[in-house]
Amino acid sequence: MTQRLNAMPLTSDAFCAFGDVLEATGTADKIINQGLCGRFHDRAQLDFGPDGRAGISVFQSEIVTWPINVGLVERHPEGSQAFICMSAHPFLVFVAEDNNGTPANPRAFVAAPGQGINFHRNIWHGVLTPLYAPGLFAVIDRIGTTPNLEEHRFDTPYLVEPGQKCISAGLV
Repeated sequence: MTQRLNAMPLTSDAFCAFGDVLEATGTADKIINQGLCGRFHDRAQLDFGPDGRAGISVFQSEIVTWPINVGLVERHPEGSQAFICMSAHPFLVFVAEDNNGTPANPRAFVAAPGQGINFHRNIWHGVLTPLYAPGLFAVIDRIGTTPNLEEHRFDTPYLVEPGQKCISAGLV
């Protein structure tokens, strides 16, 4: 048996309790490089804790297809984690609130091409879930010697399907 969940388009307002949406929207904060480049400044609350440092890794993940079975979430108690798709394709973002150490009230989003995300410290989230090949992502997260991963397996997995707003927006 599974629980069903419809994904919705990723927006800053809908995602703010879980992290930051990384995108170039609105007017650039600064114009740089001899007027040729708009800088959308300081778009994420990066947090690597007192004993960590920032690291940039490149992940290449297998793609998934709809409907998507989510049976595992994780969180990073020592720092934030950002995913930036290097091929400008949509990807699934699965998050959940914390209820006394257990994930609760999950939500699913589809990041549009040109969007990335930054999970704040200690936010339950699904694993990297690309919808299109090559599944290549830049990941900015904490590098350190203390444990920074906690996993939770759902007794009943979630079956995530694209919501009508994702379909209408052409994200699937």
